[in-house]
Amino acid sequence: MGLTVICFAWADGAVCKDLADAFYPISVVDKDAILEVCLREKIDGIATIASDVAAPTVAYVAEKMGLPGNSCESALKANNKHLMRDAFLEGGIPCPAYRMVKSADESVEIPFPLIVKPSDRSGSMAVSRVDSPEELRKAIAEALAASFAGEAMVEQCVEGREISVEFISCAGRHYPLQITDKVTTGAPHFVELEHHQPARLSASQYKDIYALTARALDALGITDGASHTEYKITEAGEIYIMETGARMGGDFIGSDLVYLSTGYDFLKGVIDVALGRFTPPRKLENKAYSGVYFLCGETERLLPVFGHIDGYPQIVAWEKTPGPLKAVTRSADRSGYFIYVQSEGRWEL
Repeated sequence: MGLTVICFAWADGAVCKDLADAFYPISVVDKDAILEVCLREKIDGIATIASDVAAPTVAYVAEKMGLPGNSCESALKANNKHLMRDAFLEGGIPCPAYRMVKSADESVEIPFPLIVKPSDRSGSMAVSRVDSPEELRKAIAEALAASFAGEAMVEQCVEGREISVEFISCAGRHYPLQITDKVTTGAPHFVELEHHQPARLSASQYKDIYALTARALDALGITDGASHTEYKITEAGEIYIMETGARMGGDFIGSDLVYLSTGYDFLKGVIDVALGRFTPPRKLENKAYSGVYFLCGETERLLPVFGHIDGYPQIVAWEKTPGPLKAVTRSADRSGYFIYVQSEGRWEL
C-alpha cells in the first residue's frame, strides 16, 4: 500500500518488529507514551487488527489527534464485558443473564450451570463452565487473577452452536462481511479448535444476524473499523449475543478466512478506514469455502495431515511447533494450525 508503518509492542515476542519501518518497545496499554510518539511522527491513522487490549489506546490516540476511530467510551464498552452487557441490555439486544463480581464470595443468584470469565481478556483465557458453588468460587478466583481490572463476569450458560460475525464500519455505517461457524472444546474452557466460512445458515438467518449485529454495534457506539461479534444459537433457534470486540476476529478469521471466502481484503479495509479513505465493499458473495484447523491434544487426529502437507493442495498456510501435544485450556496452548480454501464445500476432517 506504500505506507510507512510504525509498530508498538513489547519487545519480547514482537515478531513484526523487523518488518515495520519503525518499532517502539512500548506496551500497547501505555496510551500516553504511544500518543507522544504518534504526535512526533505525525501519523495519518492508527489501528489494531485483532487485539482487544490495544483497542482503547487506538481510540484514545485517534480522539486526541482528530483521526478516524471509535470514541474512547465505545472502545471501553467493547473492551469490558460488564459495560458491554449493560449497553446490550439498554439497547434491547438479547444476551445471557449476567453479573460482574470483584470477589469469589459475592452472591450471584443466577441458576447453574454458569460461565465465568475475566471482564477484560480474550483468547479463552480463564474461561470456565461451573456447575456448583464450590466450582464457582474457584473459577471466579482464577478469572479475577487473569483480569487487568480485577473483575469477573458470571453469566448464564447458553447451550447451542457457536458462530461469529465480521463487520467493517466507517463513520457509523456498518457493512457485513462474513459469518463463521466455530467448533470448540466445549466445557469447561471452550477453546476454539476449528473455524469455517461460510457458516451453515439460511439466507434469512444471515439477514437476521446481520441486522442484530448492526444494532449491537450502535448500542456500543462502534463507528469505525473492524468488529467481531460472537453468538450462540440454541436448538430452539433462539439467538444470544455473547460479546463484541472492536477489532477483527483472531485465529486467522479476519486476516485470512474472510479474504479467502469472499475476496474482500479485510486488512486493507481496516487500514483505509483509519486513513479516512475507505470505500464501502461491494455486495459480497460466498465465492469459496475457507477454514482453519488447530492442532492440540483434542485434535490429535490431524497429525497425519501435518505429516503430508504437500498432499493437500487446499492447504494455503500452516505451522506446527515442536514438542508433545497437550490438552488446551486457552488458545495459546495449541501446537499448530493449517488454513484451507476450496471451491466445493467445507473440508470435513
